[in-house]
This record gives sequence, structure tokens and C-alpha cells, in this order.
Amino acid sequence: MSVNPLRSARRTGHCACASAFAVSAAWAAMCAAADPPPAERPVVEVGTVTVRPVHIESWIPGSIVSRSDARIASVIAGRVLWIADVGTRVSAGAALARLDDTVSRLRLEDLRAQVARARAQQQFNSSQLERFNRLAATQVLSASQLEDARAQREMSTDDLTRVEAQLRQVQYDIAQSVIRAPFPGVLTERFIQRGEYLQTGAATVRLVNTGDIEARATAALSLAGNVHPGQLVAVRDHGIEKSGRVRTVVPVGDDRSRQFEVRVSLGSPEWLVGTPVEVSLPSTAVRTAVTVPRDALVIRQNHSYVLRVTRANTVEELDVTPGAGIADVVEVRGPLAAGDRLVIRGGERLASGQAVRVIDHVSQAATQTHPG
Repeated sequence: MSVNPLRSARRTGHCACASAFAVSAAWAAMCAAADPPPAERPVVEVGTVTVRPVHIESWIPGSIVSRSDARIASVIAGRVLWIADVGTRVSAGAALARLDDTVSRLRLEDLRAQVARARAQQQFNSSQLERFNRLAATQVLSASQLEDARAQREMSTDDLTRVEAQLRQVQYDIAQSVIRAPFPGVLTERFIQRGEYLQTGAATVRLVNTGDIEARATAALSLAGNVHPGQLVAVRDHGIEKSGRVRTVVPVGDDRSRQFEVRVSLGSPEWLVGTPVEVSLPSTAVRTAVTVPRDALVIRQNHSYVLRVTRANTVEELDVTPGAGIADVVEVRGPLAAGDRLVIRGGERLASGQAVRVIDHVSQAATQTHPG
């Protein structure tokens, strides 16, 4: 069978061109895989390494207490005629209970009469002494008569003073028959009921000022050197966190519990008295440390690392040793410097040396909020 030389040459040339085109396509694909265009690079968000003063905090259990919480006592005895109900909110000076003052008022009338009588007697003795003094100049009276008149005047003056004091005592008892609030607050408990007889000094009600509260916590004595009056601290309860200021540190520790007391003033008294809270107190002195965002730290079983973005927008893996966590950052030790950019989003599948595209997290959030 004969073969056409021209046709064979054409077929050979066509195969050579096809092979050359396939090689060129494969080489272009390899180049594209080795260096993807910027639009196809993984998108990452970055955070910044900072150097800041830090201190370790310990959460100490405590509770909300009122600075004015008292069992109001009676200074006189008597039968209870009326007492305010539990839950009543009163102002300073408002009546909490009222005692029967019938006996005191009867005594008051008697003492008023005694005062009038003693005053009249004192005035008579004073006039008598003045007359005796004038007669003594003429030597009509003896010296003993003059001394007797002077003694009578002094005795009547003392009697008047004694009776007036008794009158003021009864007036005081009548005023105290109405037991009043020494400070504004809420009546939380009653210790007597209407009709009962109240002894002197017995507790009547418990009054709590709910508008003047603070946090009370007892901490280990080892923390005492790091806590000072005026210090800003955090107070939290079930996820609700508020700022407070250390009002005072009781400089006496308990020899059995080895703890001391801290009182923290609160700006907004929204918690109920008795609410259990936690108070954040510094457990170490302030020191300078390198910190990274929490999301930048990758923790594995055998090591921890971060992904740093280089100036060429490639990532490199750096081993670090994490320390204490402070708010939204973590203290680390490693080859990092202030201002280094670390991947905080999009680094799940990145490898060291891989090129990335860094976006501005703030600009992206603004674009999503205002898409127009």
C-alpha cells in the first residue's frame, strides 16, 4: 500500500503543534498555582501586637451590702400602738412605730405643777433674802437669820432646777414614744407587733438604706499589698459587670481565715442588698508585657503559635508561650515586636509562606452596615 508523503508531513506537523500547545498550557497552570493573583489570595483580618502595663486579677467572692443597715431600738418602754408594715419606704425622720404615752403625759402635768410651785417658792425666798439684806445693814437682824434666808433661797433654786430637769425628761420620753427613722430606707423586718410591750433598748424594726450600697469582699492577705483606696475595680454578677472604686481597705486581717475586708463603692446602685457578686482585685504588681489579641493565638497540643503578616503580605508561623489573659488580649513570650500584624480571622487553613490579602476590618464593617 502506498503512502502519500505530503499527507504524512501535514499530520506530523499537526501533532507537533498540539504537543507544544499542551506544554504551554501546563506551564501557565503551574505558574498560576505558584503565584495566584491578589484577588484569589486568602482574605485575612489582622490585629496588632502591643506592649502595655498589665497585672493579673483575681475574682473574689463578695456581696452587696448597705452602708446604713440597722435594727432600730426604742429608748423607752411602753405598749406598742402602731408599727409600720414591712416593705414601707420611709424618709429620714418618718415614724416607724408609736408607743402608748398616757402615763408620761400624766406625769408631765404633775411636773408642770411642781415646776410652778418650785418657781414661786424660789421667787419668794429670793425676795425674802433681799429684804433681810437691807435689814442687816441696820443691824436689826442677826447673822444667823441672814444665813438661814440665804440657805432657803439656795435650796428653792436647787428644787426648781431638779423639777425642771424631770419635766424635760418626761417631755423627752413623750417625744421618743414615736420611734423615727434615723436615715431613709426600707423597712425589711419587724421584731414586735401591735399590742406587745416593748422594753427599753429592744429592737423594733430593721431599716435598710437601699440607695447607699456597696460591695463587700474578703480577700486573702497575700493580696493586701496590691489593693489601695481609690483603685478602680470591676464587680460582676451573672454576666453583668460594673465598675467600682475601692472605698476603703480594712487594715486588719482575721487570724483564722487569713483574710481582710475590702469595700467597693458603686456608681449605680442597681443590685439588691444581699446579691452575691465577684470583685476583681489585682493579685500581682503592674508589669510591662507583650500582648496579642486572643483570636490571634493558635493553641495546639504540643505548642502555641501566631501567624504574622510580613511586609510582602505573606504569613509566617511563630511559636510563642502564652501567659495570663487580660480582657481581650493575652500576654505572650516570643519573637514579636510592638506593631507586628497578626492574623485574627481567616487563618484556619493558612500555611507558613502563603500569600494573603489583608483587609481593613473597620472599613469592611462599615460597608456591611451601609451597603449603599
